Amino acid sequence: MQKLIHTRTRIEDLGKPRIVVIGGGFGGLELVKALRGINAQVVLFDKYNHHTFQPLLYQVATSGLETSSIIFPFRKKFATHKDFYFRMGEVTQILPEQNCIETSIGTVKYDYLVIATGASTNYFGNRNIMQKSYPLKTIEDAIDLRNQIIKNFELALLTDDKALMNSLIDFVIVGGGPTGVELAGSLAELKKHVFPTDYQELELQEMDIHLVEGTGRLLNGMSEEAGEEALKFLKDLGVQVHLNTFVKDYFNDEVDLSDQKIPTKNLIWAAGVLGNPTEGLDPEVHTRNSRLKVDEYNRVLGYDNIFAIGDVAAMITDTLPNGHAMVAPPAMQQGVLLASNLQNMMQNKPLKKFVYQDQGSMATIGRNKAVVDLLIGKKPLKTQGTFAWLIWMFVHLMSLVGFRNRILVLISWVWSYFSYDKSNRLIIGKNEREEADVVI
Repeated sequence: MQKLIHTRTRIEDLGKPRIVVIGGGFGGLELVKALRGINAQVVLFDKYNHHTFQPLLYQVATSGLETSSIIFPFRKKFATHKDFYFRMGEVTQILPEQNCIETSIGTVKYDYLVIATGASTNYFGNRNIMQKSYPLKTIEDAIDLRNQIIKNFELALLTDDKALMNSLIDFVIVGGGPTGVELAGSLAELKKHVFPTDYQELELQEMDIHLVEGTGRLLNGMSEEAGEEALKFLKDLGVQVHLNTFVKDYFNDEVDLSDQKIPTKNLIWAAGVLGNPTEGLDPEVHTRNSRLKVDEYNRVLGYDNIFAIGDVAAMITDTLPNGHAMVAPPAMQQGVLLASNLQNMMQNKPLKKFVYQDQGSMATIGRNKAVVDLLIGKKPLKTQGTFAWLIWMFVHLMSLVGFRNRILVLISWVWSYFSYDKSNRLIIGKNEREEADVVI
């Protein structure tokens, strides 16, 4: 049996059942919100002190939004919740036999444990891509990418080497899901509306944006119509889309595709995700893509008081051999239901099975360009273009945490729409992953 380290977390024992939640993403946030008023102590652990609205990270990365407009502090969100504790720290291991977790700040006991740790980027085992490409999962990723984009355009002004200049201003985005499609469209709008003013000395017709997708269509989680329309929108914006194409490697600033090689210093990786589980559970409960197998109540198989929700949870059924899609809606719905089931457990009431209510999905490609697949009741609504773009904006605006953030984002969008400008073109801090400066 492992020895417990000395506790430094200063979490008072209230004599009530303790629910420990690991991760404050969409699932964890909804769970803690729904636990308000429960006769239990709720402890949230996260390595950041804020929730990040990940669907708009690409707009921070492409200078459309301020960093602060898509993040919200946990302590502010739950300031009025009774018996709630937040601790900023990383959970390093679960000790299920002892009903406790080891963290970077100490050891914490639990009566019920909820793992809501989300997902991490899947590089499919390629170390070069992992080290050299830019993911887009956290606010730091978005800042790093924005720094990279703006810095490389500044460097492109300083070289007479045309090949180097092209490499600095060309982009390869891997992954034709919503993140890849939205990022490609946003970069295309920078090329069309912003960079011609900022970088008049550059030959911006030389700026190429490549979107690489391994399957035969874009937006595989959406309808065929949505994928076809997204492809048309991107081509109209000048994006070069490569379908049925795989990335073999990234070496010496050259992306090695299955059918060609593309020189670029800007490889953006949005090609896949893995579950992000915490160590300590039986290896048998892990799937091939690092998710945790759960039953219909989101209980991790083999454990009575450990649950998993969201991207890290794989609720495998005959119709869902890989579990639910690793997107926000299932995580949020699982969080709400689990809050009810935890209360039922404490009151010895029967649990309710999780049934996902699919409300559709959407993606935006740029100004007046979006694709939306919605379910209104049981009737599908499929629309593309300006109306879809307005729906996308409204849904994302209302999904943001905090009234202030909604106002900031709305103002930014209105300003950008009428001015054709993205005003947050800033290099902030230093990207520690960068190698030595480019030799000009």
